[in-house]
Formats: sequence, C-alpha cells, structure tokens
Amino acid sequence: MTRKILLFVCFLSASALLFSQPNTEISKGYEIGISKMVSHPALDSIEQGIMDYLTSTDLTVNFDLQNCNAEIATAIAIAQKFKSDDKDLVIGIATPPAQALAQVITDKPVVFGAITDPLAAGLVVNYDKTEDTNIAGISDLNPLQLQLETYFRIVKPKALGMIYTSSEANGVAQMEMAKQICAQNKVAFVGAAVSNSSEVKMAAQSIIGRVDAMYVAIDNTVVSAIPSVSEVCMKEGKPLFNTDTTSSDGIDFLMSWGFNYYTVGVETGKVVERILKGEKPKDIGAIFFDDPAQFELWFNLDTAKKLNITIPEDLLSSAKVLVQDGKKIVRE
Repeated sequence: MTRKILLFVCFLSASALLFSQPNTEISKGYEIGISKMVSHPALDSIEQGIMDYLTSTDLTVNFDLQNCNAEIATAIAIAQKFKSDDKDLVIGIATPPAQALAQVITDKPVVFGAITDPLAAGLVVNYDKTEDTNIAGISDLNPLQLQLETYFRIVKPKALGMIYTSSEANGVAQMEMAKQICAQNKVAFVGAAVSNSSEVKMAAQSIIGRVDAMYVAIDNTVVSAIPSVSEVCMKEGKPLFNTDTTSSDGIDFLMSWGFNYYTVGVETGKVVERILKGEKPKDIGAIFFDDPAQFELWFNLDTAKKLNITIPEDLLSSAKVLVQDGKKIVRE
C-alpha cells in the first residue's frame, strides 16, 4: 500500500511538472513572414506600421522581412521559403507578393496589405464572405472619381497622362478606371505601360509632350520611381498628381491625395492580431477604407507658383499638408 501511495505521489509530481512547463509554441512566439514588393516610402511605412502595432499587443511575434525587389520570380521564391519555414502567418505587401503567397501557402493564414482590387487580383472570390478561405486583408482603393475630378477642377486639362505597370493587377485596374473617368469628363487619356521601374522615366518622357497634366496612381513600380516622373513634369512645365502622399516628400508635385500608409500598416496589423487570436480569415475578408479622415490632401504651393496654377481656396482650407517656401506645413 505504501509503495502504491508513493507511486501515486510521484505520478502527481511528474504531472504537475509536465503541465507547469511553458508551452514552447507560445513562449517562442508566432513566426510571421512579411514579403514586400519593393522598398519605397509607402510600402516601407506599411511594413513599419504592421510591426509597430503587433509589438504593442500582448502577442509575442518574430518577423522575417523579405523584399521582392519588384521581381515576380523573387516573390514566388520568398513564398516557397516561408512555406518551407512553416511560418504561422504570412503577409504580402502589394499585389504580386500577396498573389505569390496565396498560391503557394494554402494551409496557413495569408494577410494582404495595400491591395487596390483584391477581387481582380484573385485574392478573394467575392466580397460577401461566403467562401471558405485562408486569406484576408486591407485594400487601399482610393476614391478615384473624386480625386481626379478635383484635379481636373484645378488644372483643367485637355489630356491626362498616366504611367502604369502592365503586369500588376492594381495598376491595370486603376488605369481602366482613370480612362473611364477621363471619358466622362471629356478629357483625353494617354497611357504608358511599363514592366519595371527602370522604364518609368522613359515612359514619362514619351507622353509628356502629348498631355497637359500627369497622374500617378497607387502602382508600386511607378511610385518607386516617382522622383523621375516629377523631374520630367517640371522640366516640361506640367503638373503632377501623385496619389501616394508618403512618397510626395521632396518632389515637385502639385497635388497629392491618398492614404497615410503607416495607418494602412497599423490596420493590417490589426487583421493579423484578430487571426492570431482565433478569428477566421473568412469572417474578416477584404477591408476597405470609407472614412474621409483616413485620407490626406496635400498641395505644393511652390509648384503651383512655378506653374502659375491657382488652387481654389476651399481646397486649400481642407488640405492636411501644404508645402510652401520649401517647408512642409502639417495642419492638425
């Protein structure tokens, strides 16, 4: 009997020791892979926003940061690496990395950040959350109609130029939308397709003589070369509307109106948190911004002066950022 009691006590002690050990999965943290299309201010801000938000939560996370350098083949290789590494969750910043992750990884959550048209990109089947999926995330679809018609009100162009990436679903979708908006407003549309960032300046030069104003949408390949577009525009005395405010610092734009991409990163981080805490990607789906406060309107008064363009007072009064005498003025 005494021997049985001793054995029972030993069993209880061993059990207590076993169950008191920390869960290694929890203690080591979640392994998160982030695949970014290219390094430029907007995408870098998204990446930083994701990391800052998640490290501020009660989750323990470890990040593996990868850059595709605007190469589709690299995006696929990164996705395969993440699959081989058995990441707990992966994030694609911009369309090609997100598409590569979605194709390669089907048994773990895939979160996308800054996908203009998730449906056209093939990341969601529909927007009604009826299909079972391992994919969810944040769209950066801008109110193109409002943006372009506001731009037309300022510059009154007869022809609008736009450079877009022919291989990126986001770029093509926005090009088609811009073309339609131009037609509705009796503005000729002149597009120039590129396949990589090294072609952007040449594309701008090829159409600048045929347009009155230039427009750059949320197209990562083009935005990564935005200084060269600005340079071409200013040399020819043509205004530039750059949708990406993050990359407008230090260039000669006239108008910039879009997201603060650090905020997009924070919102993407919130999606990651929801999934890691048990929510299904299917029940999250694609999230769109519809609050005007989430967009920022910028005007460069120095550029307006150089080009002899008058910006209506009601637009100036609603601007978040003004550039004047080389200084950036941020309004609260």
